[in-house]
Amino acid sequence: MRYRFLTADVFTDRPFGGNPLAVFPDARGLTTEQMQQTARELNLSETVFVLPPDDPGHTRKLRIFTPGTELPFAGHPTVGAAFVLAATGEIPLDGEETRIVCEEGVGPVPVTIRAEDGKPVFAQLSAAKMPEFGPPPPSRIELAEMLGLDPEDLLAGADSPQAVSCGVPFLFVPLRNRDAVGRARLRTDRWEAIVSGFWAQDVYVFARDPELPGSHMRSRMFAPRMGITEDPATGGAAASFGGYLASREPERNGTLRWVIEQGFEMGRPSLLHLEVDKQDGEIIAVRVGGSSVLMSEGIMEIPGSSTG
Repeated sequence: MRYRFLTADVFTDRPFGGNPLAVFPDARGLTTEQMQQTARELNLSETVFVLPPDDPGHTRKLRIFTPGTELPFAGHPTVGAAFVLAATGEIPLDGEETRIVCEEGVGPVPVTIRAEDGKPVFAQLSAAKMPEFGPPPPSRIELAEMLGLDPEDLLAGADSPQAVSCGVPFLFVPLRNRDAVGRARLRTDRWEAIVSGFWAQDVYVFARDPELPGSHMRSRMFAPRMGITEDPATGGAAASFGGYLASREPERNGTLRWVIEQGFEMGRPSLLHLEVDKQDGEIIAVRVGGSSVLMSEGIMEIPGSSTG
């Protein structure tokens, strides 16, 4: 049967930036195997298949696939799907802010869509799960070897590597500067030996000296397990990153905010807006948002599907 899909660049306000995403706005009739084959065919970081919600009080059900696996949660597909559905009229806008709920593997994910002149311009998700902190990571020497860096390029002390998850675990590795972030090269043979059996297998490097005014962090993300050599913008990682950052901030109450640069080394500059609410020292909410741009529309013939 024939299925309509759209693509968008997510976490950017201009074409050919951000992280490309494919969205199938009506995926009824597709099996899990067909969804995985379709995601592999498109070969983007993620492809989203939109279905009616299980709970009629929610807006849509999202199934998210990388070329290699299905994910219980991911930020760039959630933000991008909300934008695409609003931009195409699949989800009606309700003034300047429209609140929806997307069902995902981690549970209900609230999303706020901001509009100007009747058109969506920004979408922000609220993480369904608060940050969970993993076991101690491999040593700095091992991580440096895996990243093709010197051990001195990796920070220690309060800013040391740590694994955090808001549904998908990531290993956060703080580097000395933006130059070290740019020089990082994930060695898959050493990744296999050092990290492939660890609690968090997707590697996120960052430094606190970004390129653009108004930004706070520069980052890159490598996910061989997902079939992603490098990701231009990773909203799920940004949510977990909020746990990493907020747990190191002395503020016990209020909202902390950061703007994260990612994808610059790939020629896909992306900006992710991260917010974390703390109350009495505890993280009580994590939000990740950004802009998106519609890029294309097409029809795919998917053999063996029962409806279209």
